[in-house]
Amino acid sequence: MIFDRNTDKEIFALLGAGSMGTAIARRFAAGRKLLLGDISESALDRVAGDLRRGGCDAETMRVDALDRASVEAFAERAAALGPVKYFVDTAGASPNQATPEHIVALDMVGTGRAIDAFGAVMTPGGAGLVVSSQAGYMYPIPHETELEILRTPTDGLADLPIVRDVAMRNSGFAYMVAKRVNHLQAQRAAATAWKTRRARINTISPGVIVTPLAYDEFAAAGEGYQAMIDASAAERCGTSDEIAAAAAFLLGEHAAFITGTDLLIDGGVIAAIRTGTYAIHP
Repeated sequence: MIFDRNTDKEIFALLGAGSMGTAIARRFAAGRKLLLGDISESALDRVAGDLRRGGCDAETMRVDALDRASVEAFAERAAALGPVKYFVDTAGASPNQATPEHIVALDMVGTGRAIDAFGAVMTPGGAGLVVSSQAGYMYPIPHETELEILRTPTDGLADLPIVRDVAMRNSGFAYMVAKRVNHLQAQRAAATAWKTRRARINTISPGVIVTPLAYDEFAAAGEGYQAMIDASAAERCGTSDEIAAAAAFLLGEHAAFITGTDLLIDGGVIAAIRTGTYAIHP
């Protein structure tokens, strides 16, 4: 049976086959061609199979988000399929899953390379989204340092003093710095390469979201996460479907005047930190 006879479809490239990326695809990929990239062949097969059984037109490609050539090949493959209208990057490692070096390489440099690669192939009117984290708000970076980050090419980020002196203290600091850099990477791209393509790019910063991988964090630092949940105004965790709803808005036509910004989706954790009702200990 032929489920969809349309051939000239917009391309939606998704880097990362985790729960949040999958939820975004389910919500936003209908009527489009989805190119799903991930380093895990088994994850690609499982997620693409589920999406196809739900009516999604999905192709897969193994992508190593740590490798520039692999990421650039992913962008080129997307462009070969048709006009790249949407790009979402959910690839990353959490603090209790990786070393500071790995987090900097994947969550910071790897994300920057993906933004750069897709900034060269987006079609006019396209939209990109990087899934960052509420952690990007947890370590205030001085204004002058942020300007230095904005002026630094992607491959030079790991050599900056903020990375050498702060991010490398431990995985928690690495994660906080990397996620703030994600916000700045999107700002820079929105004003430069993505602007040239007449495309938009934003970030979203989820708080404590229940996903299969989140259980690794809960097992390693459950008391801290419980304290965050209890201190938040929502007093609960978020869900991947809630993140997907926000992503669909930022990718869609109703957000056509929004670019270079971050949407914090944390149930009020950062508000609790800023007002002193909760204190973090990275």
